[in-house]
Amino acid sequence: MVDGLLKFIDEAHSANGGASAPIKPTHRVPFHWPPHPISYDYHVLASDWTGKAQFDAHGKTFDVKVARTPMGVFGRCEEIWNEARGDTLEQMLDALREGCTPYFERQRVIAKTLGQEGLFEGQIIDLPALGLVKLLYCTDRDVAHDAHTIIETKASTGLFTDALIEVLRDRKHPARRIAQWCVLDMFEDLPAFCATPDSQNKAILAIRDLIWSAEDDYARTIYKAGVVLGGHVCTETAADALIACVAAPSRVGRRAAIHAVFHLNEWMPSRKDAILKALEKAASSDEEPQLREFAACMVRDIESGAAEHVTEPVFPDEA
Repeated sequence: MVDGLLKFIDEAHSANGGASAPIKPTHRVPFHWPPHPISYDYHVLASDWTGKAQFDAHGKTFDVKVARTPMGVFGRCEEIWNEARGDTLEQMLDALREGCTPYFERQRVIAKTLGQEGLFEGQIIDLPALGLVKLLYCTDRDVAHDAHTIIETKASTGLFTDALIEVLRDRKHPARRIAQWCVLDMFEDLPAFCATPDSQNKAILAIRDLIWSAEDDYARTIYKAGVVLGGHVCTETAADALIACVAAPSRVGRRAAIHAVFHLNEWMPSRKDAILKALEKAASSDEEPQLREFAACMVRDIESGAAEHVTEPVFPDEA
């Protein structure tokens, strides 16, 4: 599966002209389907559906059941589970085709992510393991979320472990921040996916390297990486990795680490001295004035035993 994933990443990188910068994802918009059936609002009876019609979209022909009533012409496409109403048959078919646009777009983007033509005609849950991992990169974040949810149910198989770690190591796919956020969310329960100390350490180092080298914090992925190490994994290896990231070359990585060590201190108070030492150094020498102040505030919050911490800064070019 890792070989297939690396080929998928390389192909996307090449299609993007060899550019390595990630795209900035939009927010997830949950997909709700089917829409409310309009025939229910007009009390169209089962016996009214006596006609037949068709409409074409995306190279396919869809069958439509038709009901002609005093309230208008109603159409039902059972293949897509959508309905529409119009004053004429033509108006109804146009409205039905238009109303199916969100469904078509979702099926189109799934097919595109999988490297297929046309519309995806299956069910996400029926995809092979590699197909599910590929969909973590889908630019429709709700599709990525659905793949993420299915993969979570198969965590204990160990089938996905190496591929998910490879997603965190990805530095080429333009949509990688979407996939990496999903993996980090799954790795909040790291032992579920990584059953051995060796696989857990590989995942921790991949998260550390993601924080260390991040050029951006698109989709709050780098923030999430810090939260995973400092608020969920909380092993000695994770603590060492996170504390080291307080001095990472990446400013967004340092910001994530400065935030996350506050929570690491809550879960692993034995590391308090090392955490404070790293924060104090950042407070005096970080090249970013905002991060110097952020680190100094975190020192005060930790030393005072505060239950809450100061909000992390937003850099001017992120606003």
